Amino acid sequence: MNDNMWSYVPTAGHGPDADLTGYKVEAADGHIGKVDKYSNEVAQQYIVVDTGVWIFGKEVLLPASTVTAIDNDERRILVSLTKEQIKNAPEFDKEKHLGDPAYRDQLGGYYGSGH
Repeated sequence: MNDNMWSYVPTAGHGPDADLTGYKVEAADGHIGKVDKYSNEVAQQYIVVDTGVWIFGKEVLLPASTVTAIDNDERRILVSLTKEQIKNAPEFDKEKHLGDPAYRDQLGGYYGSGH
C-alpha cells in the first residue's frame, strides 16, 4: 500500500497546526458534509467527514492525499473524489482507526485502487 496516501500533498495548503474541525467538505461534484475529526499524525493524516442527511449520517475517513485544497478563509476543504466514490467508501470505524492493520488495508485498498 502507498503510505503517501496518508499525507497531504504539498499544494493542498495544509498547516501542521490547522484545526480543521467543522470545515465544509466539497467533493469534485458538490458538498458532502463537514469535518468531524482529523489527524495530523505523520504518515497517518486523514479527515473524518460527517455526511449528515446526505447518506443518512454516515461518517467516512478520507486519507489526506484526497485533499486537493484547504481554504482557511472560507473554512472549506476540497477533495478529489466524487460524491459517488465517497458514498461507496468504507464507513469510518471509531473503534479501529488506523491502528488496526486490516482496517488500514481495507481503506488503502479502496482509495489506492483509483476509486
